Amino acid sequence: MNVILDIVKQHKQGRATGIYSVCSAHPLVIEASLQHALKQNTYALIEATSNQVNQDGGYTGMQPVDFRDLVLNIAKKMGFPCNKVILGGDHLGPNCWQEMSAEQAMSKSKVLIAQYVEAGFKKIHLDCSMSCSDDPIPLTDEIVAKRAATLCLVAENSWKKVGGEAPVYVVGTEVPVPGGATEDLNTLDVTSPDAAETTISAHRDAFIAQGLTNETWQRVIALVVQPGVEFDHYKVIDYKHEATTELSNFIVGQKHMIYEAHSTDYQTFTNLNHLVRDHFAILKVGPGVTFALREALWALDLIENEWLGKKQSSQLKMTMLNVMKENPNYWEPYYNSTDNKLTLDLQYSLSDRIRYYWAHPLVVEAFKKLSTNLDNNPPPLTLLSLYLPQQYLAIRQGEISATVKEIIIHHITIVLTQYSDACMADNT
Repeated sequence: MNVILDIVKQHKQGRATGIYSVCSAHPLVIEASLQHALKQNTYALIEATSNQVNQDGGYTGMQPVDFRDLVLNIAKKMGFPCNKVILGGDHLGPNCWQEMSAEQAMSKSKVLIAQYVEAGFKKIHLDCSMSCSDDPIPLTDEIVAKRAATLCLVAENSWKKVGGEAPVYVVGTEVPVPGGATEDLNTLDVTSPDAAETTISAHRDAFIAQGLTNETWQRVIALVVQPGVEFDHYKVIDYKHEATTELSNFIVGQKHMIYEAHSTDYQTFTNLNHLVRDHFAILKVGPGVTFALREALWALDLIENEWLGKKQSSQLKMTMLNVMKENPNYWEPYYNSTDNKLTLDLQYSLSDRIRYYWAHPLVVEAFKKLSTNLDNNPPPLTLLSLYLPQQYLAIRQGEISATVKEIIIHHITIVLTQYSDACMADNT
């Protein structure tokens, strides 16, 4: 994408600018992202992850073309220019099929990549860092790079089939766990410049061996490394600017590459801005925005119960918890707690596994009832002031109306604003 290539160019000219990538399939998060980008007069980079959206439907039930249509239809309804929407695919590779053999998983991955590119996704994260059932643990740089090059060839052939602007690629072997760490974290080791150079060299050699052109290699615009940024269930590992000086200086010498920072959720504005200045110019956010969605909805659930009473209320929170406990497949690999601690984890873990359940029919029905109840019976400002103080101020100042949808979008936008401000060139 020209806009991302331009960001790379600006960094090579010494100008700190960036772009944030919203990795979510929730319609309200997508709408909030587009609305914020419209107000900022910027591009909107929205990505689907391989576990959310794939040829088998993922946990959303959507294939790549369905996700594309979802985003573009929301954009059209809002009057957001579709040519300013950048669609990306995150963690595209064997991630969803690690229990299979490498041959089987790569066969599935080729279909995945082809479908994403043919659907118009222009930013492709080639992630082959995970071991399959018959692989060594961990994989070598050479194995990862060879598989990434194999998938890149599929992507290039798929792009030539459909035409349009050429895709850009992101690679890397030190890739944080999608959706946050499951173990208790205290510190993280920052990727060394030597390791970054080894990764780039392995991918360059693999691309040549696969017969990919130098022009294709020039569109590998970002490397995923570990900048010492992560979160577990209840803690955030903050970015330490001084710890990445050597790593930051290293990428300056790579003519067509910047860094892409994963797991930046819950970082402060200052940390995000430092990341951009240190050439981590693509900031990924996912659980952080759906965490904000859940915060707003839990506050609205409390308001609804106080205002209308339990009998008339939707009981959204109770419905969600019941659904999650009856369908543990999406959170069971991550939470080992029991009883009250489990109830807390299901709702408040920073990894936000609750995001997998918003499309469940019972939850959708409860959400609709909550929206109808509060939109038809607006709660008093005193309750909004108690449970949603920032939205209360926005309502009082005439920035938003007191509808459920506008309240939720405003709360999500608070998170997005930190990212957009951090990505502004030469922001202090």
